Amino acid sequence: MLPAEQAAALRTIDANFNRAVEGLRVVEDHARFILNDEFLAGGCKRLRHDLTTAIQTLDPRGERVFARDTLGDVGTTITTPQETQRVSAAGLVAANWQRVTQALRVIEEFAKLLGSGGEFEQIRYQSYTLAKACAVNQRSSEVWQNRRLYVLIDGCANETEFAELVSDLIFAGVNVLQLRDKNLDDRTLLARGIVLRGLIDGAKIETKPLFIMNDRPDLALLARADGVHVGQEELSVAQVRQLVGPQLQIGVSTHNIEQARAAVLAGADYLGCGPTFPSRTKSFDEFPGVPFLQQVAAEITLPAFAIGGVTLENLAEVQAAGLARVAVSSAITSAANPGEVARQFHARLC
Repeated sequence: MLPAEQAAALRTIDANFNRAVEGLRVVEDHARFILNDEFLAGGCKRLRHDLTTAIQTLDPRGERVFARDTLGDVGTTITTPQETQRVSAAGLVAANWQRVTQALRVIEEFAKLLGSGGEFEQIRYQSYTLAKACAVNQRSSEVWQNRRLYVLIDGCANETEFAELVSDLIFAGVNVLQLRDKNLDDRTLLARGIVLRGLIDGAKIETKPLFIMNDRPDLALLARADGVHVGQEELSVAQVRQLVGPQLQIGVSTHNIEQARAAVLAGADYLGCGPTFPSRTKSFDEFPGVPFLQQVAAEITLPAFAIGGVTLENLAEVQAAGLARVAVSSAITSAANPGEVARQFHARLC
């Protein structure tokens, strides 16, 4: 390569390195100061440091700085109206992630002229994952805003009993209803889901609960659910997303902080965190308990629900751990008056 070509390549890499780290600083500070999300902010910071290390490996003597020519850069006078406008925090973050990913691609291509490029490709892929996680976090904060009481219900003994329970819970202010029943055949489970959808749609209330189908994206689509919830041994977030499309919400059960972090990066819309206490509906060998809730509350702002044995008696422990959302089953559904117990939960959460 001629010296002039090498200087031009280094100049291009320098400009795009600056563009990328500036954009990463913006999205990092948004995650840090606006979202207060330690996990996403940390991911952005690590990506910025990885990029700096890769650049130093590519150009150990810092020759790109000497190839810099800001005064002679014809691009400094080229602007568009969009560059001077940011109508929302979401728009600001999206614009800066675009800035980062485009700059990384340019660095990757021009680094090939200098005999490198592979490490920049991996950094670019990591940036796509983080950009998606930030976008999902933004959407979830809107969809799940003020939704703090999540109740899991089975299909009951018959459709009439099921409809009565659902109606009681809807008018008690429950924010999310998950249909979960491992004993019903598919046709009956779908029929219950259709009833649930109809009761939610027909309710004359200002804020209607979301309808989540447990484990079954196929039935979720047929019943017109708002989302699907999966566990660690079930379909992955990516697999569910392929089946249900971009709009439905996807929740993931997590049992430790590593699983919670992985679910965020996978694109989950919300988390179930537990089991927190012994439960009457499920048996577990281990209980991550309240310490796990504290870990999630400390570093993740994606909507997260404490699940497993949550009752009115131990609700204060969950709230003290930093989580303001709970998923409840038997404490409400097995009560003599489920609607009244749901109202008590709702009053203490909201």
